Amino acid sequence: MTAASPGLSAPPPPPPSMRLRELVFGAACAAAVRAAARLGVADVLADAPMTAEDLAAAVKTEPKPLRRLLRALSCHGVFAEGPDGTFTHTEMSRLLREDDPSSLRDISLWCTEPWTWDAWPKLDEAVRTGRNVIEDLYGKEFFVYLNEDAPESADVFNRAMTTSSEQSARDVAALLDLSGASSVADLGGGQGHVVASLLDKYPSMRGYLLDLPRVVENAVPRLRQGGDLAGRTRIVPGDVRESVPVEADVYIIKNILEWDDESTARLLRNVVEAGGPGTRVVVIENLVDDTPSMRFSTAMDLLLLLNVGGAKHTTASMTGRLTAAGLAVGEIRPVNPYLHAFECTVPG
Repeated sequence: MTAASPGLSAPPPPPPSMRLRELVFGAACAAAVRAAARLGVADVLADAPMTAEDLAAAVKTEPKPLRRLLRALSCHGVFAEGPDGTFTHTEMSRLLREDDPSSLRDISLWCTEPWTWDAWPKLDEAVRTGRNVIEDLYGKEFFVYLNEDAPESADVFNRAMTTSSEQSARDVAALLDLSGASSVADLGGGQGHVVASLLDKYPSMRGYLLDLPRVVENAVPRLRQGGDLAGRTRIVPGDVRESVPVEADVYIIKNILEWDDESTARLLRNVVEAGGPGTRVVVIENLVDDTPSMRFSTAMDLLLLLNVGGAKHTTASMTGRLTAAGLAVGEIRPVNPYLHAFECTVPG
């Protein structure tokens, strides 16, 4: 299928019967994106159109199967096939390049890692029981399995989370006004991209980064000894579900309230106890109700059910969780098309 020629109207949307057929072949689309990312097709495709033969030579594949792969992806707007059979970039295909500032290559790989193909067929079981299926599949909790038995997949996860954090940290720093605060703590903050962005914005502020030891040992170099932000940063290894051993003016909780109910409740209780009355708490999450990212967020919601027994939230369910933990919920604002910030305080 080629792109519509200039001057021709777009084809009508497919009827429901064809749309359902397309949906049940969704695995083919996901596999095609994964294959293109692993082969590096987007990286070798320059600004000028290229033939399948030239692309195949560059990525060391057979030309005919590669043409079939690219034609399938072009149907979804990932690459475009011209009337002469050459292929060009689209806005989406450029996101598979490693050097694109908004690259989604690692995230595309993470969402299609081998364990996902084992887990998705058991979604009916997860829906029936409300439990994750990973422990039955592999005999281990999900992240234990990744780190012990699937280190390559764990590396993909770490790269994907780094990419996501780098991209969203800029949006978070731009949104938040912390001008009245002298310290900020990022709980479960990964490698510290959000903290680094906020310390850049507020040169007199002190920052705390809390996460598991194996995570914070890979904190961004700027925060570690010898880095330009090290003097204003304290890195605290530990599990924030067990304790939050720092006192700060502002606590940020970003994309970690997706665990089981008890773990989420424990973390929020720990924050309330650590901060005390008047403390500001900013919770940043994907939502599965009326947002531009609903298709992505609801898919991630199901994946969380499969791997850790967790869940994404609606605005109402997140507000309910925060209120039940003793927080007063104020303004709810979009950070970007797929994240929302809940402004909360610990009541006096």
